[in-house]
Amino acid sequence: MTTKPAIIILSASVLAMASRVASDLGGEVHGFGKRVPDGADVTFDDVAAHLAGLFQERRPMVAVMAAGAVIRLLAPHLGDKLREPPVVALAEDGSAVVPLLGGHHGANVMARRIAGVVNGFAAITTAGDIRFGVALDQPPEGWALANPGSAKEVMADLVAGASARIEGNAPWLAGSSLSLAEDGEIDLITSDAADAAPGRGLLYRPKRLVLGIGCERGCETGEVLALARESLSEAGLSPQAVGLVASIDVKADEAALHHVARYFDCPVRFFDAARLEAETPRLRNPSDIVFAEVGCHGVAEGAALASVGASGELVAAKRKSGRATCAISRAQQPFTESNLPGRSRGRLFVVGIGPGSDGWRSPEVTQMVSRATDLVGYSLYLDLLGPLANGKTRHDFDLGKEEARVRHAMELAGEGRSVALVCSGDAGIYAMATLVFELLDKADGPDGLRDGARRIEIAVSPGISALQAAAARAGAPLGHDFCTISLSDLLTPWEDIKRRVSAAGEGDFVIAFYNPVSKKRRTQLAWARDKLLEHRPVSCPVILAANLGREGETIRVVPLGELDVDDVDMLTVVVVGSSNSSTVKTGDGRTWVYTPRGYARKEGTAMTNTIPGDAA
Repeated sequence: MTTKPAIIILSASVLAMASRVASDLGGEVHGFGKRVPDGADVTFDDVAAHLAGLFQERRPMVAVMAAGAVIRLLAPHLGDKLREPPVVALAEDGSAVVPLLGGHHGANVMARRIAGVVNGFAAITTAGDIRFGVALDQPPEGWALANPGSAKEVMADLVAGASARIEGNAPWLAGSSLSLAEDGEIDLITSDAADAAPGRGLLYRPKRLVLGIGCERGCETGEVLALARESLSEAGLSPQAVGLVASIDVKADEAALHHVARYFDCPVRFFDAARLEAETPRLRNPSDIVFAEVGCHGVAEGAALASVGASGELVAAKRKSGRATCAISRAQQPFTESNLPGRSRGRLFVVGIGPGSDGWRSPEVTQMVSRATDLVGYSLYLDLLGPLANGKTRHDFDLGKEEARVRHAMELAGEGRSVALVCSGDAGIYAMATLVFELLDKADGPDGLRDGARRIEIAVSPGISALQAAAARAGAPLGHDFCTISLSDLLTPWEDIKRRVSAAGEGDFVIAFYNPVSKKRRTQLAWARDKLLEHRPVSCPVILAANLGREGETIRVVPLGELDVDDVDMLTVVVVGSSNSSTVKTGDGRTWVYTPRGYARKEGTAMTNTIPGDAA
């Protein structure tokens, strides 16, 4: 999930201030759709549900609303305070900035920054922050507190007047307002060694150790993790000080490496063989066998050294297990998101944005697009993202360039980027998800993908398809068995399409026709209509739905016998009911289509038996 702060507003009157805060924090504005129809990066309809969702994602929040209202909305979701995200309440006039939750998890820091942006007052109430300008129980990024259970007592002693002694290099402690003395009563120790915590004090781990790992393809995760833990123990180093796992780029999709990184709660980064080979003079165990295999004289030691650069050092030479190797290096500074070396495993998010409106785009799709650095898609689909596309690199493609579009997205991800391949409707229904896996399946062929593109992480997220949208707008035509058929013979032979239409007609399925017509193709829909009239009555309802969820949306219901091809264009989805589908009019004059779950024979059809509906 993204850690990008969400600035939540309920009124357009505070949009300008919220935008300034979002710009300073690197966040995005979330607006209540009924009152903020334009200008927000994300819109929502239910305030309580939206805040709850963000809280459960551990997303930093700045709520431009009354502090009491935020507390009441989030109260049912409060639990482990160590896992709660920073939550800040901001007065609508900017006068007060109040950290409500997660003060030591970033809320206090956020509040001070926001106060500077809006010229307000940060109402910090945590004693340590007020007195010393530092949260001892929540060290900055790149550091871990080894004995958090002692923090409360230590901070109470310091607030009461005790002095502290710093052992090790920690600029964030040295630059605080703590009362420091060489013979201080409280020990504040920084060390990556596997030392015990002091009797009266705190022990901090700088996350500056690198586990350089090499392994055979498909090596068991347990073997690699055991080797990493044994290597740390043998070297007398703390697992909490591990800030990075590193390897060669051909291992970017190796499950064991990602398992180890998750265990140590750190990133994993990769280097090409040339970069690892440049570290040969510093290797303790160079290997000609490894060079013959992957083009460098050492993966574990090479990756460990490449990660820490010339100023770092190898602190534990390569150790071996049956199918893996591990070496450990130490960097001069802890690793943070801003100083990570190498590159990450690329990610490809294959997303369906539905018809294009914010209300019909799933929260998961919105999150994936937010996490992406690059967007790839047909220009219209990227435009439909609106403000969600801001700040991202666009890669626009015309219609008809589907394979080029997918290949480009995968190659970008192969370079270590996070890419969203954007489709309308659902990505897996007549869309790009299939092509992604086709290209992977053919990756070894003459026109295959580059190696990096074969090793990317892929996630597919569903969207509302045109079929679902049309059904919802028209009533409930999908209450019983249904199918979808594309009438485009561009990729499917027309004879195959005819067989499917005939089978669907005989099987009495509700049928959604995608790609019903084009400028050059006008006869297929007429043929399908005539074929279906052999199996269902002329009164069978047909839904013609166009521009679903967008401006210019139209929904018409016509009898199958009166279906006119000239009433259909390329943007229309045609849903033909079964012999059991019916229409009903409501008092407002609307005609609704539904297909009963229980099946009954209709006069004038070829049905000769009754098929019971499934249980509720």
